Amino acid sequence: MRTALIVIDIQNDYFPGGAFPLWNAGPVLDATVTAIARAKARGESIVLVQHVSASSEAGFFRPGSTGAAIHERILAAAPDAPVVVKQFADSFHQTSLGALLAEVGATHLRIAGMMTQNCVAFTAVSPGAARYRVSVLSDCTTTVDEAIHGFALHALSTRVEIGPDA
Repeated sequence: MRTALIVIDIQNDYFPGGAFPLWNAGPVLDATVTAIARAKARGESIVLVQHVSASSEAGFFRPGSTGAAIHERILAAAPDAPVVVKQFADSFHQTSLGALLAEVGATHLRIAGMMTQNCVAFTAVSPGAARYRVSVLSDCTTTVDEAIHGFALHALSTRVEIGPDA
């Protein structure tokens, strides 16, 4: 089994000082940096996903903005990882993610990222993910508050594996 760690939307706008700070962003960043190190040690592929809004009028992730940039600690942890740019919640939709995963022969996806109920969930249950065994790393995901995060993980649990990075 070939595993790929998909790191979704860990971008500056989701942190304090950004346009849309999320609950628990700091601990999730720490856990994700650790997950990247573990993935590298296990020889897993790592793919970073970056959301860029279609319009400069968007509330956050504006094209070319500091807020849309992937967090510097993620880039430092995975400096050679390919970056897939998306404009929709589903990281497979109209992106190169499927082709990248096919290229490395991935059969298992481990997903980390921000907006558990949105981009993480839509990617995990995407038609593009149907061919893979999918795991969502619960300690490497977050959203606007703890309750919504918990609801989203519970909803995903009927379709994918949920658990901390190990």
